[in-house]
Amino acid sequence: QVRLVELGGGSVQAGGSLRLSCVASGSIFNINLMAWYRQAPGKQRELVAGVTSGGNTNYLSSVKGRFTISRDNAKNTVSLQMNSLKPEDTAVYYCNMLGVRSYWGQGTQVTVSS
Repeated sequence: QVRLVELGGGSVQAGGSLRLSCVASGSIFNINLMAWYRQAPGKQRELVAGVTSGGNTNYLSSVKGRFTISRDNAKNTVSLQMNSLKPEDTAVYYCNMLGVRSYWGQGTQVTVSS
């Protein structure tokens, strides 16, 4: 059974940094896309950043230049370095891994205070 575990959420003041990590356990192969999504209260879940197996990345426009996504294929992990955090970045952040199937983590809360 595949399980994604997210680590690194928490509370920080505006301008601060956090690093999220997601580790996959179980039999998971040929992960094409690893990504981070977020969902703020009352809003739809949105794609924050994604990285393909070939290393191509894409970012939500509002986080470009502040967030960096990276992956370790050998360890089935994906990380999100978040710098210059803003109150509007406050949300539950979810890890997603897409191969033959789509897998989701349980979510981790990120709270940015002004």
